[in-house]
Amino acid sequence: MSAIAIREITTLDEMLKQHPLIQQLNPTMAADKYAQLLRQMLPNGYRMVGVFDAAVCVGLSGFWINTKLYSGKYLEIDNFIVDAAYRSQQLGKRLADWLYNEAEKEGCQTIMLDAYTSNHGAHKFYFREGFHIKSYHFYKSL
Repeated sequence: MSAIAIREITTLDEMLKQHPLIQQLNPTMAADKYAQLLRQMLPNGYRMVGVFDAAVCVGLSGFWINTKLYSGKYLEIDNFIVDAAYRSQQLGKRLADWLYNEAEKEGCQTIMLDAYTSNHGAHKFYFREGFHIKSYHFYKSL
């Protein structure tokens, strides 16, 4: 493993290149759907940060900064993933720390996220990181 660097991914083109990594968390996400969604999300404040081993992105997280009545200003983690070949190397912890620092820099009072109910490894990770379950996130397809 080369020197690991964490940096924000700021262009749509570079975000689009991360589709294979996104598919590790969302296996049915087609490239064209991913591109369509990013084009809708970016004008609404969506941002992305990546963990790089040399030039290769081996982990990433999307995130949003916004405000809600129950949380105040918050950073919401979105699609947090570390490549399966790079897990158990503390890269998830380093990525989470970057997000915590960004939240503090932005003046956020809270950090929140949704984790798939079937993703038990993620649940253990987030509990270790000090998260707790505050509420249910209900979802209804239209």
